[in-house]
Amino acid sequence: MTELRSILDEAVRQELISPEAGGRLLPFLTERGVVVAGRGVGVAEAQPAMAAEGQAWSDTETPRFVRGFHDVLITIGVVVALGGLWGLAALYAVLPAIIVLSEILVRRQRLALPAVSLTIALLCWTFLLMSFFFKPVTSAFNDIGAEATQFVAGFPIILGLYYARYRVPLALALCIMSALALVLTLLLRLMQWASGDPQFFSNHPLLLAVVFLVCALGLFATALYFDLGDRLRRTTRSDIAFWLHLGAAPALLFSVRLLISFDGNLLDVAQTVSIKTPIIVISVAVLMLIGLVIDRRAFVTSGLLSLGFAIYGIFRQGSATVDTYVFTTLIVVGAIVLIIGTGWMPLRRIVLRALPAAISQRLPPAVLAATP
Repeated sequence: MTELRSILDEAVRQELISPEAGGRLLPFLTERGVVVAGRGVGVAEAQPAMAAEGQAWSDTETPRFVRGFHDVLITIGVVVALGGLWGLAALYAVLPAIIVLSEILVRRQRLALPAVSLTIALLCWTFLLMSFFFKPVTSAFNDIGAEATQFVAGFPIILGLYYARYRVPLALALCIMSALALVLTLLLRLMQWASGDPQFFSNHPLLLAVVFLVCALGLFATALYFDLGDRLRRTTRSDIAFWLHLGAAPALLFSVRLLISFDGNLLDVAQTVSIKTPIIVISVAVLMLIGLVIDRRAFVTSGLLSLGFAIYGIFRQGSATVDTYVFTTLIVVGAIVLIIGTGWMPLRRIVLRALPAAISQRLPPAVLAATP
């Protein structure tokens, strides 16, 4: 039934059927024993892969939550109404409004962009709720207490329930990311408890950076799991992977930033600004190459935004002034972005040809759209 629902949701997104017709077709087809043949979810398995690859493939990452100005207009109304309610009513009055709007706009009318805005509103509401009852993580992760774990634990529960009801891809992605954050806090607490030192991570910053890196790699692996399960980008698995990649790139770059910032003896030379900045730039270049291979511009864009914050933090920490070195770095990064952005598909074909066939065949194809 889940696979059939995904196919009908995709038909609604492509405006092949109305949302009302999609809602009526699901129980109609289910009662008559209609199932989706083959493994996997959605339409990707329902069509021959070779025939699908022969179709025009000009852009495989068009955000499916932006479908028209009608959705934009409704989203503006949602944001303004919730903002006014947030200012006038108590925190608990906002949740019923989110639920009512989700029932109308998401469950009944299947509006994609309002679903994203309502999911973000629920995330903000959850953050305020958890902050009211529990204290967030302490500075520099010096002491990971029970309140930090309890603060994070509310996010996967609330977002998971929201996804179970409304099937919004962003909700599942945020649920997965918050669940990994919960695993991170539990792991840090376990290591701190085993050491018996409340300042364990202040005394072992490299270990903290490695733990962060492992969790970031876990998030990236989860995004790849959803991506590789829908290489032709036809189902909601691709939408979930889109949001997970948006979170994976900053997490990976933040982990690298931690690795080159600790005060250990191994990387003391990296405490200078002139060494840190090229390492961050190289890390972003690697992320851009990975995004090119997996055909995820969102992964590259998120990494570039994180690059700006990372370089700003490095120069602020080193009390450096904005000089020719900074502008040269910006020019180099901007040139790389323009080269990759304008020649995305040709570069993908070159990279995929260099990969083994067993790997390239599991990735999205790099076929340019046929010119009329």
